Amino acid sequence: MTASPDGAGGGVDGSELRAAMSHFASGVTVVTCLRADGSPQGMTCSAFTSISLDPPLVMVSIRRDGRLHPVLLAAGSWAVSVLAADQAELGRRFARSTRDRAQQFEGVPTSPAPSGGAPVLDGALTWLECRTEHVTPAGDHSLVLGRVLATAGTETDAPALVYHRRRFLDLTGATDPGRGTRADGGRDVPSTSPRPGAPRHATDPRGSSH
Repeated sequence: MTASPDGAGGGVDGSELRAAMSHFASGVTVVTCLRADGSPQGMTCSAFTSISLDPPLVMVSIRRDGRLHPVLLAAGSWAVSVLAADQAELGRRFARSTRDRAQQFEGVPTSPAPSGGAPVLDGALTWLECRTEHVTPAGDHSLVLGRVLATAGTETDAPALVYHRRRFLDLTGATDPGRGTRADGGRDVPSTSPRPGAPRHATDPRGSSH
């Protein structure tokens, strides 16, 4: 049942909520951590937000029956790479439920986060390394609150990758930049923005926004 704007009605089901939330544009990240054997695990995630600047806290929402969930909770520390517009294929790669867990990072350039070693995706606009502070069950997901230990980003105005209406977009108006098609009919120009070097500790993690 669909509720009316004035609050009447009996609520909505999951498919209705999914359809409604598809209109909400969000950034795209890849959340990563290390399994007990030291091998990396990652997942595309758009449910990521800043919670507090003092102390520096962020939150990711992780599906409880997903493969990353038990690994991330056991790891205790994790990293979030905020994808640039030219990284749509990476967003798709880590979103595929059929991806081979043992080979999902094959051919993907990464650098270890400074404290826990979780892989940071090279070319990301920014990254944050986090330590789990609290986990709250929320329906079929868990809300994982993390304290930001380190962060860094490129000195670039390159556009971010955005997820909207079940498609990847970029903030310049290009539609699905991984396919090279722009909304104005032109072609995407390959990014020439600088790539980040090895992760470094941050002195001010306030670059995140609500």
